[in-house]
Amino acid sequence: MKKPKALTLKTLSKSNVWDLQENDVFRLLATAEKDADLKDNFRRYVDIFRSAFEIETVAVDRPQVIEKYEARGFQVDSVEDGDSMAKWAVKKRPIMRITDLTYENIHHISAAKLIEVLERNFGGGWESLSQSIQDIIQSGFDISTTTLPANRLHKEGGMYERKVADGYEVLEIPKGSWVEAIFAKEKPELDKPHMKFDDEAKENISDENGDDDIEIDDKKRDDFDDEDAFDIDDDALTEESYRTTYDANPDDLNLEAADLSDDDDAY
Repeated sequence: MKKPKALTLKTLSKSNVWDLQENDVFRLLATAEKDADLKDNFRRYVDIFRSAFEIETVAVDRPQVIEKYEARGFQVDSVEDGDSMAKWAVKKRPIMRITDLTYENIHHISAAKLIEVLERNFGGGWESLSQSIQDIIQSGFDISTTTLPANRLHKEGGMYERKVADGYEVLEIPKGSWVEAIFAKEKPELDKPHMKFDDEAKENISDENGDDDIEIDDKKRDDFDDEDAFDIDDDALTEESYRTTYDANPDDLNLEAADLSDDDDAY
């Protein structure tokens, strides 16, 4: 999981806001009260906070009411809301269900937390998840799966043992006498490269081209055959091809093939 950095309102986004806790929300909003420029963008900051936190205005400022909020996990404090002071109750949005997972928060949970969410919500296996949820999960985690007879899954020196030794968390899903194992390990969150041109570089590019537009040779484009570019031998695709998952290891494949061949007579 990515290590949280010190955040300010100016660097706040709907992704890094998940690094914060309730007391950080009040602390950062307090800085806006002292800075006119920040205060002008107060509503925008609150919208970002709301993407990761539940925020409620405490209408009745009484100890009994505040106690009820705190019993529900809210932190209550005063905030300068516009030109007046108000009491707010703030609580981090829990990630309990698969549908709570987003591209913004997926890098802010651990592999153990992901396994907990998966175990709580489904039992049909990795392929039972929608493609959109799979994409979100795989943007933050390395995922691989295997399905083996229950008595072969934990074989000494097998894939299961090696994955766990390599730091993967695992969820086992029984399927009759077989078990599907889903392995998950956090990916490092890499900064996306950005290409930046200064004004002088832009002028040089424009001068060399003589025009800001780039002309495409339609004849060359038409000569490109999409089917030739993706020439796939359909006969080479097998059921196992479709079931290949990430982090495939040739040693794993040979081992599991050998494991199953030993049991051919039993099936």
